Amino acid sequence: MPFNIPILLTWLRVALIPLVVGVFYLPPAWLPLEDRNLAATVVFIVAAITDWFDGFLARRWNQTSAFGAFLDPVADKLMVAGALLVLVQLDRCNAILAFIIIGREITISALREWMAQIGASKSVAVNSIGKIKTAAQMTALPALLYYDVLFGAIDTRFWGEKLLWLASVLTVWSMFYYLKKAWPLIKERSGNLS
Repeated sequence: MPFNIPILLTWLRVALIPLVVGVFYLPPAWLPLEDRNLAATVVFIVAAITDWFDGFLARRWNQTSAFGAFLDPVADKLMVAGALLVLVQLDRCNAILAFIIIGREITISALREWMAQIGASKSVAVNSIGKIKTAAQMTALPALLYYDVLFGAIDTRFWGEKLLWLASVLTVWSMFYYLKKAWPLIKERSGNLS
């Protein structure tokens, strides 16, 4: 396993996930709900920044690796799933939306792994729909973790809900996009098995 700054940042992101979740299980006497909301939001944003920064540094310093390429999306999916599960428990997120987002991530991860095994990973490379979905998701989740009015003007509850719905629609759209791109190979391979 290679060890460098980009991989260290990815591991840091993995380590921050339990903090986002765990802060909500602290006794109210230790930390009132508003402070827990703020702490979880700050930790989530720091983790999201490391996601951008580790990829930037890996490319800039030419430190990309197969292990980093594996660990980075795993960390992203764990971060999103952890935040969604907490938001469902806090009744800030519809469980169906959480299921759609997490289910899509599992499906596309499995599809990408299979496509890589048959040497066709470029067929399911990240596209613009996936990037917009990620942007909506990574804005919605901290907004719903904060769950208050920001700067006296921005209702993060309202915008977080709207952006999560948008992310869910884009999640389904991008999943079908990737499956459509992979379908000829899936069909060909399944035909070879019969």
